[in-house]
Amino acid sequence: MTIILERQHGLQQPTDEQFGLECPYCGVYAHMSPQSVPDVDSLYKSRPKRVGLVYQCDACHAPIFLRFAVKNYGESSIELFQNFIELERPKERFPFSYLPKHTEVLFREALSCYSNNNFNAFASMCRRAASSSFSALGESGKLRAFDEILAAQDIAEIDDNSFEPIKKVLFGTGDEEELPTLNRAQAGVLLEVLKDMFYQCFVRRSKLKRAIKVRRFFVQESNGALKSSA
Repeated sequence: MTIILERQHGLQQPTDEQFGLECPYCGVYAHMSPQSVPDVDSLYKSRPKRVGLVYQCDACHAPIFLRFAVKNYGESSIELFQNFIELERPKERFPFSYLPKHTEVLFREALSCYSNNNFNAFASMCRRAASSSFSALGESGKLRAFDEILAAQDIAEIDDNSFEPIKKVLFGTGDEEELPTLNRAQAGVLLEVLKDMFYQCFVRRSKLKRAIKVRRFFVQESNGALKSSA
């Protein structure tokens, strides 16, 4: 998506180039339409390195604030880099009720850090949430969780170098200061890996146990009905 701000015509982008985002308000992945752009003459006076634009969600019509870095100040137009930062990110969802209470509290705070682009605070909270989950899983909990993230690495085909920071965050035993510094992409991988680990260790197990319990209940009810009618 090429974005150019012209002195005479304001925001210019090819009509065939559209982009969509998951709206932080309605949660729908929808097309975003330009709603408000800064005054170009004012930008030329102050020449900021970053520019904020407001788009509108086509699903719920809420304003979405995006921040772009300036690529070039031309004579009559300003070109922006294609990459942008979402100032308001959608809240991450997870079936929290399946997690141990202490793990749930820590993981909710971790997701809040992620949604606010505080990726290294997110990594720190992920370590605390993971450590809490290991205790809840029992004596072999940490080993079991480690097996789950290795399986996730294999499924997602993540190379060892890219995966090393994830393992250090979740299973490192050093001080907080020794946590690796994560960028946006690494934090995204950590998020999905930890969600998968929690799902496999807690959600899947609880759902399966509940489903089998329900099946057994109906079998017993059916057997009881057959005996009473005999």
